[in-house]
Amino acid sequence: MYATLLSFTLIVLTGVAFRRLKPGGLDADTVRNAINATVLNIFLPALCIKIFSETRIDIEAVLVPMTAALTICTLMALTHFVFKVIVRFKNISMPEVGALIICASFGNTTYLGLPVITELYGQSAQKYVLYFDLMTATPILWLIGAQVAARYGGLTEKISKKQMLYSSVKTVLMLPPIHGVILGGIIQSAGIPLPEPVFKALSLLGSLVVPLMIFSIGLAITVPKISHVYCAAISGGIKLIVSPLLAYFAAKKLGLDGVALNACTVEGAMPSMVLSLLIAARFNLDVTLAAFMIVSTTACSLFTLPVIVKLLSL
Repeated sequence: MYATLLSFTLIVLTGVAFRRLKPGGLDADTVRNAINATVLNIFLPALCIKIFSETRIDIEAVLVPMTAALTICTLMALTHFVFKVIVRFKNISMPEVGALIICASFGNTTYLGLPVITELYGQSAQKYVLYFDLMTATPILWLIGAQVAARYGGLTEKISKKQMLYSSVKTVLMLPPIHGVILGGIIQSAGIPLPEPVFKALSLLGSLVVPLMIFSIGLAITVPKISHVYCAAISGGIKLIVSPLLAYFAAKKLGLDGVALNACTVEGAMPSMVLSLLIAARFNLDVTLAAFMIVSTTACSLFTLPVIVKLLSL
């Protein structure tokens, strides 16, 4: 586990160095956006098609998303309650609270979760990442998280709930990885064997997802100035400690065990998602605080993840 995380850290640091050195005069944000767009539109859909074309849909395809939904919704409610109490004693703005809620509730379940779980449990466990993220976390982010972010960002008066819901549903339905999941499921259900060249092409494209996503994390990391460190610590604690506990007990209660249980717990232990920065900017939340949460929880996860994996192996 430590060797795996160390290799990931080296790739992340390569991204950080690229951001600082700007080889070829390339801007890191431009490169990151290009990588993310390519992964989202080509490499990740290819991986989804490959995985689901050879994966039989079973009860885990229901229980893992249920675990993810219970975990995320509980985290949102818990963080909302915690900071509702804190704002009575501390001067924290609504945009700051909104950023803290989003960062505590949604983890980097694909960008970091996929490579970690692949290294820990093999390629056969990649389906759990897609169940957890693409089939649950991503829809909840845009259907519920976006509404919460808009409320704390003060946009609810400018945009009607109907317009926002329509936009959120459209965003989810237009995601290429979702199309990949559906297409892969259709291929598997119909019993259509993929030609060897097609399967090999999908495998090669899918193999690029992990290193590119880890490198992209490094490109996104900055060190923002932050005033409410104590609030970030509370939100980070919820994300890195409470979240995996919730995921574990939810999965256990629903009857998951073995690799499925471990994968859900590790997914719950992921640091704040990089997409939090986009959500913060889009809905007028505190972008600096969101950036700090991403950096701090990602750094801390290098210590918390090995502990969680060790506990799961006992």
